[in-house]
Amino acid sequence: MQDERKTILFEHTPIPKAVAQLAIPTILSSLVMVIYNLADTYFVGMLNNSVQNAAVTLAAPVLLAFNAINNLFGVGSSSMMSRALGRKDYDTVSRSSAFGFYCSLICGIVFSLICTIGKQPLLNLLGADAGTAAATEAYMKWTVNLGAVPSILNVVMAYLVRAEGSALHASIGTMSGCLLNIILDPVFILPQGLDMGAEGAGLATFLSNCVACLYFLILIFVKRKNTYVCINPAKFCLNKEIVLGVCGVGVPASIQNLLNVTGMTILNNFTASYGSDAVAAMGITQKINMIPMYIAMGVSQGIMPLVSYNYASGNYKRMKDSIRFSAAASVSFLVAASVGYYVGAENLIALFMKNETIVAYGTRFLRGFCLGLPFLCIDFLAVGVFQAVGMGKNSLIFAIMRKVVLEIPAIYVLNYLFPLYGLAYAQFAAEVVLAVAAVIVLVRLFGKLERQENTRVMTCPEPWNGGKK
Repeated sequence: MQDERKTILFEHTPIPKAVAQLAIPTILSSLVMVIYNLADTYFVGMLNNSVQNAAVTLAAPVLLAFNAINNLFGVGSSSMMSRALGRKDYDTVSRSSAFGFYCSLICGIVFSLICTIGKQPLLNLLGADAGTAAATEAYMKWTVNLGAVPSILNVVMAYLVRAEGSALHASIGTMSGCLLNIILDPVFILPQGLDMGAEGAGLATFLSNCVACLYFLILIFVKRKNTYVCINPAKFCLNKEIVLGVCGVGVPASIQNLLNVTGMTILNNFTASYGSDAVAAMGITQKINMIPMYIAMGVSQGIMPLVSYNYASGNYKRMKDSIRFSAAASVSFLVAASVGYYVGAENLIALFMKNETIVAYGTRFLRGFCLGLPFLCIDFLAVGVFQAVGMGKNSLIFAIMRKVVLEIPAIYVLNYLFPLYGLAYAQFAAEVVLAVAAVIVLVRLFGKLERQENTRVMTCPEPWNGGKK
């Protein structure tokens, strides 16, 4: 089975148009995801109860941990699928998607059970105290204990659909759940509705993820004869090539996410020692900072199928031009966003909470976080390229550098030197170093591919045409 429209997109469509066709829907879905995250914070913030707002913030590392599974089977399987498409190996494409789907389903169930059984130790680990534990537990009941499976599956299925170039359908599925969440939030959270507080935000998230899953299942069923995405149990197998191919990219991506969770947990624990106002301000800041961050992530994820396909098919020039174009667009946007955030930090924080103390904390936090955005997008793009071409080892090294070597030590050092406010500059310190490393590694990769291309041209001369010109 070969879809000529997808071949044209990957091989012949002008690069700006191809990048836009793949990245813009991914960016839009990422933005809607950010908006729905902000909606939780916004509507819970309308209660003017720092405990309820802190509950959403403290639970965030667990929800972020879902991405460890998403990255393992979503990023890993989609990279494997796109590279197999470039080689025209359609059986591997189908088996890779089935492997990713069923493994993520099983892991989601296991994740839910572990968090339910170990509820109390988990709350302690997250930094919840006597004042915030009940609200945090209520929020996690819907988002984690009951919601782990739909939350994980809808993201993994979006990756699988995007891997074959159907970025628009992937984004529609993601956005459908997010938009429903935004609609349900005020109904469940506010006193004018069901007055459930943070628990209402969790229930809205659970229902919206279920709807997104349903969309993708219907899409795959309707397009079953015209799609490479396959969730047929008969296609699920533990084929060595597929397992190693998926895990070679997915495991480093998963470890990267677990390290992100570790970093966020440490950051929240440090912040918690300064009180619930500081925690609420940090949570609002992180959500606002997610908007440009997710745009950068959307670009890096959106172009992955294009990079994977052209890498596997040997069209290195098109691959490199796609990366260069994406980098120029991302950096330009993130520089502008960083300036806007720095100047308008106080007004942005005040949109979510009218508490003067929280606004003061949040303003200084946001000005620290936003400085790292231009460097963060370079790092995201480099890691996306590594995942697209199967260089899982490189993405793992970058993950370890970001959190273990740079950011987590910076949290300790900066908090000691500048209590509380130094925490906001840890990411900036880490990302500057990583951005330099990313440029160096990408330049070396481009040089290696150029040498391979020159060798191939020299060893494969054009056939003799009898002397005719």
